[in-house]
Amino acid sequence: MDSYFLRFLLRGLVQPGWIFSNVRRERESFSVMDSTVAVQTNGFGSLFHAVRNASMDAFRSPTLRKTPRRIALLSKWPNPSGSRRGPGCWLSQPFSLAAPWLVGHARNISEVESRQKKGTNCLWGEYWSDVTIAQTDEPTPQKPLRLWPGVVAVVLQWLVRFGVPIVVPGAIAFGVFGGLLGGLAVVVWWAFLSRAPRSERWGAVVLMIVALVATSRIIHKSIATGMMGMMFVIYAIPVLSLAFVVWAMASRGLSDGPRRASMVATILFACGVWTLLRTGGMTGDVDSDFEWRWAETPEERLLAQAVDEPAALPAARAAAKTGADWPGFRGPHRDGIIPGVRIETDWSASPPVELWRRPIGPGWSSFAVRSDLLYTQEQRGDGEVVACYNVTTGKPVWTHRDAARFWESNAGAGPRATPTLSNGRVYTFGATGILNALDAGDGAVVWSRNAASDTGTKVPGWGFASSPLVVDDVVIVAAAGRLVAYDLATGDPRWSGPARGAGYSSPHLLTIDGVAQVLLLSGAGAISVAPADGTLLWEHRWPSGSAIVQPALASDGDVLISTSDSAGGVGTRRIAVAHGPHGWTIEERWTSVGLKPYFNDFVVHDGHAFGFDGSILACIDLKDGKRKWKGGRYGHGQLVLFPDQDLLLVLSEEGELALVGAAADQFRELARFPAIEGKTWNHPVLVGDVLLVRNGQEMVAFRLSLARR
Repeated sequence: MDSYFLRFLLRGLVQPGWIFSNVRRERESFSVMDSTVAVQTNGFGSLFHAVRNASMDAFRSPTLRKTPRRIALLSKWPNPSGSRRGPGCWLSQPFSLAAPWLVGHARNISEVESRQKKGTNCLWGEYWSDVTIAQTDEPTPQKPLRLWPGVVAVVLQWLVRFGVPIVVPGAIAFGVFGGLLGGLAVVVWWAFLSRAPRSERWGAVVLMIVALVATSRIIHKSIATGMMGMMFVIYAIPVLSLAFVVWAMASRGLSDGPRRASMVATILFACGVWTLLRTGGMTGDVDSDFEWRWAETPEERLLAQAVDEPAALPAARAAAKTGADWPGFRGPHRDGIIPGVRIETDWSASPPVELWRRPIGPGWSSFAVRSDLLYTQEQRGDGEVVACYNVTTGKPVWTHRDAARFWESNAGAGPRATPTLSNGRVYTFGATGILNALDAGDGAVVWSRNAASDTGTKVPGWGFASSPLVVDDVVIVAAAGRLVAYDLATGDPRWSGPARGAGYSSPHLLTIDGVAQVLLLSGAGAISVAPADGTLLWEHRWPSGSAIVQPALASDGDVLISTSDSAGGVGTRRIAVAHGPHGWTIEERWTSVGLKPYFNDFVVHDGHAFGFDGSILACIDLKDGKRKWKGGRYGHGQLVLFPDQDLLLVLSEEGELALVGAAADQFRELARFPAIEGKTWNHPVLVGDVLLVRNGQEMVAFRLSLARR
């Protein structure tokens, strides 16, 4: 190639109007140019692109595929100043360089004619050249699919969606976003980078959208409403992406018909399989419990069984004891602390001994215990049930049923609150707002109210979850983020506190600077009211989504609070609350992200707080909120504290019992024991040496070996 050609080639490459081509043809016949494609180009560099583009269009045409073809090039370029050599001297070189672009169909390339346009003085030339391409019956070969971008996209999608949350607990939001983004990457690959025929590329994309939309209309309600209505999309897109890429790899060798038919079948199957499933709910880490749509739920199996008839309880025995061994939610002070008890920690030598095990209706209620009777709440069909069982045998004693049913996809059916025992009565608060005062001996109704209708409060997304609190002559519940008090004797409303947004925490009785007060955490922060009349004493704002766990007191009287949002726990905060001549003052000491409980309560011991940071147990120092250790994956479980023994008893989300040292120096697990099957969010209860655990499927009683003093 001589220097003139290089100079003009470079000039053509940088010349404005890089490619200006006008391919004159009719879509079906090219009859206008008599099987010739005419291309006009400005600038020598664009000539090569014009040849390539025109030839590719021609070769794709069914009409021209089996006829002789000519590409006529009309090009303009400058003749070198002072040179007598015209472009015709090297006009054949562009065609020679362009020949590889003619897709192997060019058989004879020759310069036919070069003629100078009159009046150009050889500075600008207009030249016609014809390239004749020999006739051939060979079809244009289709380039193979480019698969590697799709494979890389789907592998990264699954690693981010399902792998990262396993390695990094609490990264579920990142995983969900990565799964959706990976699905978009697969679509971009197929539509623009796959080299598939256009009809297959865009046909597959349209079919995916139609299949997803159509399937979303007929899937089970539990999937349609799960994860705030996003469960189907969040799970279906990664599955569809994987199935589609596997299809693309497996169908490379198939002809057009079978390949397209299998593509349609793959898309429809990857979407349609979700119509065969339902979910029993989600774990705290947003993992769903999928089952076949037609499979019986534990509740349906329970209802199909012959239910034991409650045994009659003599009235004298029922009234023999008015106090309670475990009066309600998290114990006498709602702090999860069991003083005065020491248990054996070598469970290899002295494991928990099972006393009885029985199925139970769904619900996240814990237990209240008095003497040999335990009380809990559960769902049975269309009835919300308060049930009394015998502690020693597990046999039912009595049941009370309200015609109400609460269900939502994430946590399932059933009541959320725990009964409260006080002076021979059991007070219960249902998920739809029904507040009952029942006789603890036989379940007879003393009075009943509906806090939702009394306060005009809509049932929150996860149901009412407040456990009733008895203070003096009133029983107090939280109707979402508002405290409501009722007269113990009559059930008449006594007062209603200020509304402070969503919340699932229970009212908590504290004494600060000698003043008894009821504290409630909600999505707006913390409020404290006088139990007698609901007067607002003080308020600390910490806006978030909602609050679920209970507050706690530090040894010096400071208050520990926590909050959460839709992604989980946000953190723990220590506030100093004081009562002076000018009223109440609140000062924030610190806010820590070292302990971020979601719906799993924490305990305070020896200047430290122990609880769940997401799904992993953690300890923080109450002086500054700094984390001391983090270890032990127990899911989103619950725990109680044996302060005399510096010991935590943990009930994991998977139903395992574990003993962990309540010490700040390091995480130390002492023992582990399988206790119960299924997702377990309910708080454990220890009365004497009897440990009671339950979830939404069954409840179990164990006898623990007490340690010798």
